[in-house]
Amino acid sequence: MVESVNKCILEGIRPRLEQHKAKWADKLNNVLWAYRTTSRTATGETPYHLAFGTESVIPVEIGVPSFRVTHFDEGRNGQLLRENLDLLAEVREEARLRTLVYKKAGLTGFETRFGKLAPNWEGPYTVAEVPHPGAYVLQDAKGKRVPRV
Repeated sequence: MVESVNKCILEGIRPRLEQHKAKWADKLNNVLWAYRTTSRTATGETPYHLAFGTESVIPVEIGVPSFRVTHFDEGRNGQLLRENLDLLAEVREEARLRTLVYKKAGLTGFETRFGKLAPNWEGPYTVAEVPHPGAYVLQDAKGKRVPRV
């Protein structure tokens, strides 16, 4: 999991490094903010919501007011935050269950059939036919032709 988070962060920083190589640390907060406020496929939630029990107000909502910002009621805000915090354990449990389902669905594919240490090639193949120079029709050891790719 840590590796996938780090990969996402690196993918966010890399384009910014081209313009500001020496100031990558200054750009890190923006990338982390984007990561924390974007829904994850596995959980269906943002990391921010899972940590704090509420969705963040993104900076663009302040400049271009959203429904949530324009209908903000300071009097009810405390009550709504308490309700969100009361439901946070349920939200986290649902996210945990969705993650388990997501992982199980993913493991029914390539990983379960071959595993991490399996060879990343198939074969051996033999050339069955050369229709024209540079083109080959392959077959496996049993004589079955390999589909064209």
